[in-house]
Amino acid sequence: MCGVCGILNLNHTQPVEPVTLQRMSRCMAYRGPDDSGTYLEPNFGMVSLRLAILDLSAQGHMPMSSPDGRYHIVYNGEVYNFAALRAELQARGIPFRSQTDTEVLLHLYIEYGPAMLSRCNGMFAIAIWDSLERKLFLARDRMGIKPLFYAMQDGRFFFASEEKALFAAGVRTEFDESTWPELLYFRYVSGEQTPYRGVRRLLPGHYALIQDGRVDFHCWWSLETAAHGPSSARTMEHAAEELLALLDDSVRLRRISDVPVGVLLSGGLDSGGLAALMARQAGGGVESFTVRFQQREYDEGELAHQVASRYGLKYHELFLQQDEIPALLQESTHLLDEPIMHGNDLHILAVSRFAKPLVTVLLSGEGADEVLGGYVRYRLFLYEALFGPLALGARALRSVLPARGRERKSLELLSLNDAEKRLMFSSAEVFPNADGFDADPSLAYRRNVARQARRLYPQGTRQAMFYEQHTYVQSVLDRNDRMTMGASIECREPYLDYRLVEWAARLPQGLLFQNGVGKAPLRRALAPYLPASILNHKKWGFGVPWHVYFRQLPALRGWVESLPKQAAFESLPGGRAQVQAGVRRFLAGDDSLTPLLRQWVMISLWHTQKIENQPEPLTTLTPSQRF
Repeated sequence: MCGVCGILNLNHTQPVEPVTLQRMSRCMAYRGPDDSGTYLEPNFGMVSLRLAILDLSAQGHMPMSSPDGRYHIVYNGEVYNFAALRAELQARGIPFRSQTDTEVLLHLYIEYGPAMLSRCNGMFAIAIWDSLERKLFLARDRMGIKPLFYAMQDGRFFFASEEKALFAAGVRTEFDESTWPELLYFRYVSGEQTPYRGVRRLLPGHYALIQDGRVDFHCWWSLETAAHGPSSARTMEHAAEELLALLDDSVRLRRISDVPVGVLLSGGLDSGGLAALMARQAGGGVESFTVRFQQREYDEGELAHQVASRYGLKYHELFLQQDEIPALLQESTHLLDEPIMHGNDLHILAVSRFAKPLVTVLLSGEGADEVLGGYVRYRLFLYEALFGPLALGARALRSVLPARGRERKSLELLSLNDAEKRLMFSSAEVFPNADGFDADPSLAYRRNVARQARRLYPQGTRQAMFYEQHTYVQSVLDRNDRMTMGASIECREPYLDYRLVEWAARLPQGLLFQNGVGKAPLRRALAPYLPASILNHKKWGFGVPWHVYFRQLPALRGWVESLPKQAAFESLPGGRAQVQAGVRRFLAGDDSLTPLLRQWVMISLWHTQKIENQPEPLTTLTPSQRF
């Protein structure tokens, strides 16, 4: 619901300049168009940008201070169970001045300190300043739905909802070339690291305490710990019943708002289920928004319309015109601050802007695949006992099966020579050896998560799901936050309610997958609410025909042709010659190069914007700044 940023001078002597805080907040003004505020002391200052969701009155203004003036909070997100927590605090004699969850968080911290985090069900990035002990508290929610970045430079600690705000304060903008393997293989730099040297993200489920020049990090929630213990479900019927109750309550909590709430509706099971539950709770009239494609093989609009008609949703569809793609690509890169990972980022931005005149909150089905085993790639791990014998055949078949798509990816995974590496590359689209890169890059964070997954679960499929909940899903959530907040929209993800995540983490694999297909309990739970055409629909995902765009749209083809000359590739492993050869093959019709080519384009666009040019922050690019 907001943007936050701040600076703490660790040596206590250098003042924080108000103009610096203004620059930080101004560059992400779209995160909080309804209100803004600053708290300032000689060596500390922080800013809140407010997108008003709960208690639209002036009582919700931030920074918010405790009655005695000791504690001060800025906060981005929502705590969905705030009403119950507020009642508990009131029973202890604590008075409230507003109807906000912000004030609840502030009093919880005063009462319980960091231990209060485990009491909260929500998405949040929190900063609380204790002016008596001169201590800064920063925290993120369990799944990392709301972002928080930080940097330490020249005796100052900076924090912000977006990296661009750090750079607006003077943090140096330098490409960390050690992240090339992450960017090329996985399209996203996982863990604390970012593509910028010296800029870090606070990990999900972690908090930090900054005091007397020292920064201490603490893990307050771990899925590895939460997943231990027996499942409460013993049969498929029992699992479906429990899942439906959890999801229905999660939707109920995420409908709490003083502004209109809608749903992002594809033709899939996840968003269709959300729409059905929302309509049952609201009694119809829910605003729904669907992106359509001219290419039928990518379009699920007809299925989305079936759900909308069945439940009386107010159905809105957006056909994105191809000539809009280049400008949206540039704008999405600006908002994201990192190379675009998902081909549909700009479509999320476009549909969010499309929805903004009607709603301020959107519910999304993101997270369901990672939590409930929905990705097609997870099925491969069901047959891991056959991986060894199949590996040699897979290497031989790579050259004769389709050049792009799931079949090629499955063969590449099978061709990898050990279980840990197959797990780490489960969500990759570019692979070692096959695409000409180092076969064993240093990927410390990913290796650590993969080893956690293998300690926790004996089955490869569950290992892959756990691994991607700590890697791939983080990129999805970063994308959702930046693209929706870029349109001043708050996005909520009911499938990532921590109760549902923990429940699913303990569920036996045999109840998650049935006949080799994932999300079995969800299909059973939603069977009474969705048409068979959606329940049985082959999973497409939110695909985008980039191979067509890069060849047929003049602006994008021109950028592809210019890739070998781009400054981003001066430090590329393999050098410019590799880029030149890849571009030539792609433009000649080799679709197997599409994943790598797309990533080269996204990295070069990002590098030009953020490393080379470092333009003044903009919410909309002018024509001269586009292709």
